[in-house]
Amino acid sequence: MNIILLGPPGAGKGTQARRLVDHRKMVQLSTGDMLREARTSGTEMGKVVADVMDRGDLVTDEIVIGLIREQLTTVTAPGGFIFDGFPRTLAQADALGALLADLGQTLHCVVEIRVRDEELVNRISARSTCATCGEVYNDETKPIPAHGKCSNCGGTEFKRRADDNAESLKTRLMAYYKQTSPLLGYYYVKGLLRGVDGMGEIDEVASEIAETLDA
Repeated sequence: MNIILLGPPGAGKGTQARRLVDHRKMVQLSTGDMLREARTSGTEMGKVVADVMDRGDLVTDEIVIGLIREQLTTVTAPGGFIFDGFPRTLAQADALGALLADLGQTLHCVVEIRVRDEELVNRISARSTCATCGEVYNDETKPIPAHGKCSNCGGTEFKRRADDNAESLKTRLMAYYKQTSPLLGYYYVKGLLRGVDGMGEIDEVASEIAETLDA
């Protein structure tokens, strides 16, 4: 099963993607991770990515699609793929659809994780992540363990994004509503869109996503 996780910054897409990887043997295709890995890979595509990023230019949709094609054709995914962070625009959605069709693959479901804006502010401003595995922590609802080790991988280094604050979130939300939210209508018309309530606890949201995919 190939799926897309959609939702604004702080909705919990990364956290839920990791649950699906663990429980369903899916492979998470995160745009940011793919770019970072490609940059240091030494492959032809990696050299292109490194050159673009070193110049400070934006990575084009064509490059990202190329990286995704590489993953889809070389990585074994028993449970299918999760597209995380891509597509972000209608043009990217068209490109992804064309790529999947070219490879004889199908997009089965698009899951929108719905969270109120005020809750996003609370989550973002209190968020930190494990530098090793990306496990997400929250100062109030899921603090870093007292012994200082990640509960997922045992890592001891944690980080906060510089733009994880209320002011920066407004800018990121505006970009999401302008560029990415049109995808909701796009995939609704295709009969692929499913919505889940992202306001609950992590386990509750994971359970609702599982029920959605099973249905």
